Amino acid sequence: MSFQIIFFAVIAALVLFQLYNVLGKKVGRQPQEDARALPAAEANAPQRPALDPSVLAATSSLRARDPGFDPAKFLDGARQAYETIVRGYASGDRSALQPLLAPAVMASFEAGMAAREARGETEQVEFLHAPRADLETAAAEGERAVARVRFLAEIRSRITEAGAAEDAEPRIEERRTAENWTFERTLGAADPNWVLSRVEAATA
Repeated sequence: MSFQIIFFAVIAALVLFQLYNVLGKKVGRQPQEDARALPAAEANAPQRPALDPSVLAATSSLRARDPGFDPAKFLDGARQAYETIVRGYASGDRSALQPLLAPAVMASFEAGMAAREARGETEQVEFLHAPRADLETAAAEGERAVARVRFLAEIRSRITEAGAAEDAEPRIEERRTAENWTFERTLGAADPNWVLSRVEAATA
């Protein structure tokens, strides 16, 4: 009798072992395997937020004339240009500003920089946060591509006045800015770069 009990116990153990071999195995591709299968560049690539449908509608006329126009890439470039122009104007860096500004805007900026230099002041700026850029519209107007971007920024200025001692602390000013910047370029031109053609106050 004891022999039969031992025999059936062995049979049960073998059956359980076979069940474990079948049920305990992972079936199909696992999530971690799919992650490992992704190319490194794809897995690590930053995800861009989807553009609002209203933005796509506002850019439709330009994209019809220039199918290569990418609103997301344009905004990235516009934001970089914004920071470069704001810093360039504060420091009086004309060589940085010249290729980014239309002649009328350059003349206006030149007047402001010259007036500051005549007062003997110097200025440095820093952005307290990354500026926000919203594409308001981008359209084809004749042979020109025209895009308007609203920028919101928080800026800290360090202003050193004329005649200040070397160890004097600069005057600190912080401000929030809300502006509409209009960029333009000639459609089909060999130079694909945009220039700033207008600056206007905007609502925050």
